[in-house]
This record gives sequence, C-alpha cells and structure tokens, in this order.
Amino acid sequence: MTMTKRELVIRVANHTKLTQSDVARIVEDTFDAITQALANGERWELRDFGVFEVKTRASRIGRNPRTGDQVPVPERKVVTFRPGKKMKDLISGETSDTPSESGARETSAPAPEASSPGAGAIS
Repeated sequence: MTMTKRELVIRVANHTKLTQSDVARIVEDTFDAITQALANGERWELRDFGVFEVKTRASRIGRNPRTGDQVPVPERKVVTFRPGKKMKDLISGETSDTPSESGARETSAPAPEASSPGAGAIS
C-alpha cells in the first residue's frame, strides 16, 4: 500500500486533533524546507528516521539500448536517502520499541540535542 500526502495529512490530523488544513500547511512547509535545503546542497537529517543528501553522480559512457551506440552521460546531482537505525530495525522486525495504541512511547526518550539555527537536523 502506498501512502499519499493526503493520507498523511488525515492521519496526522486525527492523531493531533488539528484541522486538516493546518496539518496540510505544516506538511507542505516541511516538504518545502527539505527540498530547499537539498537544493542548496545541505544534508537533511531527521533523527531516528533517516538522512536526505545530495550526491553527484560522475559522468560516464552509457549505451543506447535501441542502437547499442555509446552515449556520453553527463554528471548530475541526485537525492539519496539513508534510513536511520530505528527505521531499519522496525522494518526488519528486530525491535520491540513500538508506539503504544495511545500513540505515546512506552520507553522514555532521551533529551533533545541542541542544534545550530538553520541546520537541517530535527530532533
């Protein structure tokens, strides 16, 4: 099953009791901030979720699949995502640290880390 932005908005609105329009604005602003940071070449880290990064793929010689001719492929920038440890563990089924039905964590969370203003890290 694929989750759309609309489904995310509905789920968060139901969980937080905020209006869907408020949540939609927050989600859109969050995606815009991530996109803008990546466009500026910044790394964006969401603790326990993962890291978005822009990497440069080197130029290379490719092959046209139709004709078999060699074709130069220029270097380009691509966005990569590396999942965090909690996400990897949760997906692989190696952890029992799941949110309770009320949505609250059953284990205590560590104190948030301080980050410099404008940095792409969210704790």
